[in-house]
Amino acid sequence: LTYYKNITELFKVFQNGYEAASKDFEPQDLSVSVVGRSFMITGANSGIGRATAMTIAKKGGTVHMVCRNKDKAEEAREDIVNQSGNTEVHVHVVDLSETHKVWEFAEAFKKQHPSLNVLINNAGCMVHKRELNADGLEKNFATNTMGVYILTQTLIPLLQKSRDPRVITVSSGGMLVQKLRVDDLQSEKGHFDGVMVYAQNKRQQVVLTEQWAKANPIIHFSVMHPGWADTPAVSTSMPQFHHMMGERLRSVEQGADTVVWLALSRAAARTRSGQFFQDRRPVAAHLPLAWTRSSAEEVQSFMSQLETLAFSVVQPQPDGELNGPSRPQFV
Repeated sequence: LTYYKNITELFKVFQNGYEAASKDFEPQDLSVSVVGRSFMITGANSGIGRATAMTIAKKGGTVHMVCRNKDKAEEAREDIVNQSGNTEVHVHVVDLSETHKVWEFAEAFKKQHPSLNVLINNAGCMVHKRELNADGLEKNFATNTMGVYILTQTLIPLLQKSRDPRVITVSSGGMLVQKLRVDDLQSEKGHFDGVMVYAQNKRQQVVLTEQWAKANPIIHFSVMHPGWADTPAVSTSMPQFHHMMGERLRSVEQGADTVVWLALSRAAARTRSGQFFQDRRPVAAHLPLAWTRSSAEEVQSFMSQLETLAFSVVQPQPDGELNGPSRPQFV
C-alpha cells in the first residue's frame, strides 16, 4: 500500500507530462527514414514494444522482434508488416527469464548478422511470488536485470561495429523510490513484494546504463521512463494502480514516443550518453533530497556481482567444453 501511495505521488509529478511536453517537441526530429538500419526490440509483440516496432517498421527499419510467445509474436509481426508494408520484420523466440538461452541467442545473432544499430531493452516482468529460473536466479531479476545485462553485454561488440549505435532501456519512474540494494540483488531477505522488486530492478537498469555509457563511448546509451501507459503489462501486474489511474494513463503510442525518439532522432544522439529520459528530455534519476544515491563502492559491488553471476550461468562445463557457442565475454 505504501508503494502504491508513493507511485501515485510520482504519477502526480508526471501526469502533466505528455500533453505539456509534446507542445515543445520538434516535429522534424522524427521525420527520418531508417532504411538500412537494424533494430532489436525485446517484448515487441505488445504494449510499448509493439508500438515502437510498428513506428520503426513504417520508417523502413529492419526490425528484430525478440519475444517469449511465438504465436503472439507472429500475429504481431503480421500486423506490423501489413500496416507498414515493410517485410523486413523478423521474429526471434527468446524468453528473457531463461538466462543461459539469452546468452546463446545473442552469441548466435552476432554470428548471423553483420551489424545491429539499435538495441531496445523493453521486455520486463513482475512476478508477485518469489520463483527461480532454471539457472537458480529469481525471475524478476533474471528478466529485468540479468537478461538485459547479458543480452546487452554480448551484443556490444556487434553494436560497436555498426554506424551510430544506440542502446535504449525502458525503465520506470517507480525506480525513483528505490535505492540500489547491493546486499540483496535477488530479494532473498525479508518479505517478497513483486512490485517493490520490479522497482528495484528498474533502479538497477538505470545504474547499468550509467556504467555502460562510461565503459563504451562509441555507443550511445539511454534509459527512460515511458510515463504510466495503459499496457497489458500494467493492467495485469498492477491492477489496483491501473484501476486508480483509469483514463489518466497514457496510450501505448505516447508511452513509446521517447523510445522511438531516442532510437531514431539525430537530436537524441547529440545528448550525453547514460542519461535518464522522460518525454524526450533528460531528467534527474533521483528525486530532490532523496536517499537513493549510491556510492562508487556500491556501484562497483553491483557490477562485480552481475559479472560473477553472468559467468556462473555461462561458465565452461566440467569437461572443459562450453555449453554454448563460444567463450563468454563480459567486459
